[in-house]
Amino acid sequence: MSTVNHELILCIVNTGFSETVMEAAKDAGARGGTILNGRGTANKEAESFFHIAIQPEKEVVMILVDSKIKDAVLHALYQKAGLDTMGQGIAFSLPVDDVVGLTPWKTEEKKSEKNSEDKK
Repeated sequence: MSTVNHELILCIVNTGFSETVMEAAKDAGARGGTILNGRGTANKEAESFFHIAIQPEKEVVMILVDSKIKDAVLHALYQKAGLDTMGQGIAFSLPVDDVVGLTPWKTEEKKSEKNSEDKK
């Protein structure tokens, strides 16, 4: 187990918009994510406050990213799947202290960095 600087981005969107979320996240540098099905429970006051109709069926997209690209990914999600879009999504991040299972990813990044340094 290694201590790394990662963030877990959670994006909650209307059903059918998880692919839009993943495309935006990948364009911003994310490598992949996990999609869960969910059900929202917002009340009518929330609908009035946000001036939107809230659909109960949701998809939750979990994306683990390096802290360095978190802001870029969140901005991309806001642009492509935010509250002002058909996806009506919200996104937020949580810090992640420890990660296991990313050894190939880290090795791949180190090889990529070494190759770019060798080309200089």
